[in-house]
Amino acid sequence: MLDVEQVRKDFPMLSVSMHDHPLIYLDNGATTLKPQSVIQAICEYLSSYSANAHRGDYDLSHRVDETFENVRQKVANFIHAPKKENIVFTYGASDSLNLVAYGYGLTHLQEDDEIILSFQEHASNTLPWFDVSRQKGCRIQYVTLDQDGQITLEHIKETINEHTKIIAISHISNVLGYLNPIKEICQYAHQKGIIVVVDGAQSVPHMPVDVEELDCDFLAFSAHKMCGPTGVGILYGKLNLLEETSPTRLGGGSNSRYYKDGQVTLKKVPAKFEAGTPNIEGVIGLGSAIDYLTQLSMKEIHEYELSLRRYAVDQLLQLDNVIVYNPDAQGPIAFNIKGVFSQDAASLFNTYGIAIRAGHHCAKLLDNYLETNTTCRASLYFYNTREEIDQFIEICKKGDDFLDAFFG
Repeated sequence: MLDVEQVRKDFPMLSVSMHDHPLIYLDNGATTLKPQSVIQAICEYLSSYSANAHRGDYDLSHRVDETFENVRQKVANFIHAPKKENIVFTYGASDSLNLVAYGYGLTHLQEDDEIILSFQEHASNTLPWFDVSRQKGCRIQYVTLDQDGQITLEHIKETINEHTKIIAISHISNVLGYLNPIKEICQYAHQKGIIVVVDGAQSVPHMPVDVEELDCDFLAFSAHKMCGPTGVGILYGKLNLLEETSPTRLGGGSNSRYYKDGQVTLKKVPAKFEAGTPNIEGVIGLGSAIDYLTQLSMKEIHEYELSLRRYAVDQLLQLDNVIVYNPDAQGPIAFNIKGVFSQDAASLFNTYGIAIRAGHHCAKLLDNYLETNTTCRASLYFYNTREEIDQFIEICKKGDDFLDAFFG
């Protein structure tokens, strides 16, 4: 069983105060706090063996190479990828999704082909496909959400036709928080020869993920949403598809030889995608974060977070002044305080030391489903507690007298 009080001691940020209140951090969907072990791993690289990767013929560089590639294997093990070569390091989940859109989509899609998206998607999983569709003359189709805002296999089947070539959807929505049936979608899509691209930014940090069981073709996620540093992304891809994918950046480290006549021989996957000096300290920090999460157990993390979410939602639903848009989801809690603009509500929470998100959450198509343009979002992680939820609920109660609460 997860010992949350002990876990909280590992996070220096949890000793920070805001407006003379202890920090209650409920914006984990945007980024997570970092345990001391991750901070120490980065500091150790910067202070003890700070050489470049894959470039030197001396001991320090060799140590960097081994550590860097060991992290690639850790990532593969973490998501149950068959080989470490399935793992490409990028500069964020957005970079990973852009690599798929431009490196695979742009080279494989033809005029009149169709790409299926959903209104749930983050900008990182919509804007690149918009651009690719404009360049190639493709069409974007949207899968219908059910009355709760969920994607069902039946709605996917209704949207697919003979022109469908790619489905790009989130594993868990960053706003509505529903867990999409990726395994079933992949199984059906593959019968039709359709490639499935999964945005795993909100799933991989919170639950066990097995890419072979899901059978997804590509999966993108970020280090900073799973206790790692910013500026590091991961792209998992099936090897045959990665081999068919073109690099979107070229430079040192990605080629084995090039000539004055313009001929270039690229290295094998994944090196061909990793031109230039990588974010070495970021990758090392990611490796430490994976060690930390693995030690805690992703299964226990997931079970604890679901329990904490149910506790929070049960209390929110008892408040007459709060609207909860996704009570039965697994991910972030999307809500509004009636009569209070979402960003004003976030400012109110801030005065009590509570950090939440407000706005569109980079999912600006959701106003096609929700009856509001913006929402508040409380996103939990395993270091949050019931006591923090109780304090969060107390501030929610103040919302129906917003001005008195804010200025009182």
